[in-house]
Amino acid sequence: MNKQLVINKLPSLVIGNLVSELPIIQGGMAVRVSMSKLAAAVSNEGGIGIVAASGIGPEELYEEIIKAYELSPGGNIGLNVMAAVQEAKDLVIAGIAAGAKLIIMGAGFSKDVMKICKSAGVPFALIISHAEFAFKAERLGASAVIIEGKDAGGHLGTLTQNAFEIYEDIKTIEKEKGIKLGIPAILAGGILNGKDIKRTLDIGASGVQMGSRFALTFESNACPLWKQAVVECTEADIIIIESPVGMPGRALNNDFIKSFYNPEIPKPKIKCQGCLKDCSRIYCILEALDEARKTGKGVIFVGERASEIKDVISVEEVFRRLKKEYEEAITKEGV
Repeated sequence: MNKQLVINKLPSLVIGNLVSELPIIQGGMAVRVSMSKLAAAVSNEGGIGIVAASGIGPEELYEEIIKAYELSPGGNIGLNVMAAVQEAKDLVIAGIAAGAKLIIMGAGFSKDVMKICKSAGVPFALIISHAEFAFKAERLGASAVIIEGKDAGGHLGTLTQNAFEIYEDIKTIEKEKGIKLGIPAILAGGILNGKDIKRTLDIGASGVQMGSRFALTFESNACPLWKQAVVECTEADIIIIESPVGMPGRALNNDFIKSFYNPEIPKPKIKCQGCLKDCSRIYCILEALDEARKTGKGVIFVGERASEIKDVISVEEVFRRLKKEYEEAITKEGV
């Protein structure tokens, strides 16, 4: 075998008892953007496909994960859920029953969910945005941490550090306290290409989570108008909003956002479904995300670098490009 090909090959990713051929996790994008078709396509290419559970019921989630495995037999399918969702526990139970191999939780954490995962033998990954939380997550029993920086899309835990900076803080803590993070660290936010993946692996992290690039694929469940809005957006169109869940979020500054965040424009009354544990009720974030997914009119969460993506392609093509870019970055370094 050609030694150069072995050196240039992307490594695998191990999270608990889950082994992924490639160190790439597809971000769980709610509501209904990342469903069975996208998750299965990512799994078939050697990554970990994620179904976004927030905003859908346990029964629908169960069915989506079953569908994903029908499209990717023996693949690696997981789910992502916000701790802020009232049904988080029930969603995780349903997902595990359907065969989910990885549970990812963001916007806080739930000890109950972690206990359920441990009892079922399913790896649990916690999304964090501060270095010290990585060690806390490990103590609580997490199998991995996904370090999400300020340049990610959706709800954000920090507005000051990117994932690389947070990971450097983890290494500083390790050095100063003489401790070692014993679980994989996956970086998320602003990861678009193979060069970004190489940079991630070079500093010692175990893999990446990518959202926006996978949202702009044929297999993504977002409607054509949603995808068109992102492909045509500029850097100036991507802003930080205050989400009803009480967290900042990164989204496109479209007509919906301009309307709801303009104090001079009357706001329509909403019917609160009580889907979130805490909510300002200025509007229903889950309904707004799902409406955008269906019609392009609503909240469109995107990463800080989404304006760099100028095409909608297949998941297969995404992976082909990532591998090629990764190999080229290694080859260039060796010249």
